[in-house]
Amino acid sequence: MAEQKIFAGPRIRRIRNAKGLTQTSMAEGLGISPSYLNLIERNQRPLTVQLILKLASVYKVEPDELQGEARGSIAALKEAFSDPLLAGELPGDQELVEVAEAAPNAAAAIVKLYRAYREQAERLSDLNELLAHEGRGTALSGARLPIDEVHEVFERRANHFTNIEEEAEAFTSVLDPGDDLFGALKAWLKREYGIVVKVLPVATMPNWRRRYDRHSQRLFLSERLSPFDQLREVAMEACLIRMTVAVAAEIQGLKLSSDEARRLARFELGRYAAHALMMPYQPFLAAANRSRYDIDVLRSRFGVSFEQAANRLTMLQRQGSAGVPFFMLEIDNAGHPFRKSGSLGFPHSRFGGGCPKLPVHAAFTQPGQIFVEAVEMPDGAEFLCLARTLEGPQGAYNERPRRTALLLGCDIAFKDEVVYGAALIAAAGKGQGAVVTTPVGAACRLCERPGCLSRAAPPVTRPLGLDEMVTGLSAFDFQ
Repeated sequence: MAEQKIFAGPRIRRIRNAKGLTQTSMAEGLGISPSYLNLIERNQRPLTVQLILKLASVYKVEPDELQGEARGSIAALKEAFSDPLLAGELPGDQELVEVAEAAPNAAAAIVKLYRAYREQAERLSDLNELLAHEGRGTALSGARLPIDEVHEVFERRANHFTNIEEEAEAFTSVLDPGDDLFGALKAWLKREYGIVVKVLPVATMPNWRRRYDRHSQRLFLSERLSPFDQLREVAMEACLIRMTVAVAAEIQGLKLSSDEARRLARFELGRYAAHALMMPYQPFLAAANRSRYDIDVLRSRFGVSFEQAANRLTMLQRQGSAGVPFFMLEIDNAGHPFRKSGSLGFPHSRFGGGCPKLPVHAAFTQPGQIFVEAVEMPDGAEFLCLARTLEGPQGAYNERPRRTALLLGCDIAFKDEVVYGAALIAAAGKGQGAVVTTPVGAACRLCERPGCLSRAAPPVTRPLGLDEMVTGLSAFDFQ
């Protein structure tokens, strides 16, 4: 195996300057020429093993000081320069290396400044949420990526698009799919646009779910996808082709600020249209009411996945024909939320969704099981929540499968209309109608519940407790 070359010019220069040596005197001590030392300091020559040993014996330099010193700084600088505020200034990796190597103290200062900026931005965001909860919303905002803007717009508005629902119903009547929507969509794409749908093996499509080749008029799907996800991908493609005008009108109504945000919104509306096509509004609402919103019954009846049926439940808010107003949250196993939606908009101010005590986090302990729980917010608002893990695309034997968890919630007032409400009363064991609730908060930064064993951060509204004589149960005591 070839030995890795060590270029440590700036570090050699710092060592020389710290000892007050000229290039000539240091070169004499190392037994090399001043010109060769000059090349080393300019990273035009690597350090040899002999030179490293000489530095250790003559100048008492530890070999570890000459390699890997800047790796942590480079990673931290990459994090800072990937922020949307600095996206246009992102240097190449080599430039980051040069900054970290040549000016490590300046690099450390940049990282500290960035982390302080992020901490202040998070505090401002938390305070903004708190003020909004009290009815005193502000216009505070930070630099956002297009995907952040799209997510915020979709989370804040009702998850119902009347025009797309009507287009989906018209499309269903044209397809007349019977019990084979997948076959009907493939036949329609082939007949109307000459597009052939092909499922390809993992080796051919190692990194893609779907790929449309415009030249050969073929739509490729990965065999990693479940049959339900393959159906959704084909439905998305067909809906985006047929509903171009309706989707464009909805995007215009969202008033997004960039072409990239509009492109991402088109993808989200394509998913919405696919669900509307796979689970037509009136039949799905009727089945939901008959089954009392039993997701397992609905997924079986419409041939969809648990996630797809749960997602569709958040869309049932047609005027004059509405269902239970559900909202939805999906997180990964590290607790990062990446999808929020709701019939009336995700209830940020009332529910939050950032509490570690929510059942969506416990769902990872028993994959595939449904957790049902009633939760109570600090202001007394109560919600019925159910959570379950979701499996992502099928991986190879040596790949860890992607697993997320979905939380579906509604106001506790709807518990008698939902099959899961019976589990709450049965679990309570206190007689008719009694429900035991779990106290939760919007997020740790906004929650003032004392003695919470799950607290992950102190509240921004209270000073930390610094009493050396008393320690509370929480990891963060506050006054």
